[in-house]
Amino acid sequence: MNIVFLGSAKFAVLPLKLLLGTHHDISCVVTQPDRRKGRGLSIAATPVKTLALEAGLKLYQPRDINAPESIKTLKGLEPDLLVVIAYGQILSQAALNIPRIFSVNLHASLLPKYRGAAPINWAVIKGEPVSGVTVIKMSPRMDAGPMIMQDKADIGGTDTSVTLEEKLSDKGAHLILQSLKAIESGNYKLTPQDEKEVILAPKLKKQDGLIRWDEPAQDICNLIKGCIPWPGAFTYYDNKLLKIYKGRVARISGHYIPGEIVKVHKEGISVFTGKDGLLIEELQIEGKRRMQADEFIAGNKVKGGEILGKNKK
Repeated sequence: MNIVFLGSAKFAVLPLKLLLGTHHDISCVVTQPDRRKGRGLSIAATPVKTLALEAGLKLYQPRDINAPESIKTLKGLEPDLLVVIAYGQILSQAALNIPRIFSVNLHASLLPKYRGAAPINWAVIKGEPVSGVTVIKMSPRMDAGPMIMQDKADIGGTDTSVTLEEKLSDKGAHLILQSLKAIESGNYKLTPQDEKEVILAPKLKKQDGLIRWDEPAQDICNLIKGCIPWPGAFTYYDNKLLKIYKGRVARISGHYIPGEIVKVHKEGISVFTGKDGLLIEELQIEGKRRMQADEFIAGNKVKGGEILGKNKK
């Protein structure tokens, strides 16, 4: 089949790589325009563009995929399918109608759970034991089209949004190949999503990473793992922003207030929460590099009784 591949983020790289090893013709790769990133604001290509260039594929980087000129360009490619994976723009009905067969999307959740831009992060933040990938026939409503195939993946106790993304990208790459085989043979079924089961997974905002110390320690651990690499789970210490990158539930007995430092020792910093305690193991104070808790303790006068979470003045 003649496929136009639309993708931008790292999640889409492995699926594209596996597609290159099939009999399908990738006539064009559509990805987001290069953008300035990092402290130096240097121009950066998307991970998908990097792979496409290495493979010698035709590239197209429209600012608006739904603009008349973009529609005209895609029509000129005469695709059988549009394969859309972590592209970053919502396609209009005019765009979805371009391919001879239809447009498919690989989404990083077990739809209809976690529709939206950040399904991996929210699955970890909410403490889900299982996630997965879903291939759908696309509709103009975000992630709402009928399902073609799904595959599950366990979320381990040490999984972060980064490790889960790697796991789901691998499963998704194989699932999209299975789906294309079924579509090509006509041996597939479209299963409508149950709208009563919909859970949304909107793009994360910086404030989503704020730690609320009156919540259970396990929920805070999930937040830490789900906010890696951005926005990072954060609190405040000594009027400075403090990001926490690693922690675990610790049993604490006694009478304290949420956010109170209970003990400082070589294993880390124990903080009282709404239920149990959090042992902070890796962190980064504003203006400094990321470090292990014992190194941070050695360079700062951290002591029991201090309260985390006071807003920066």
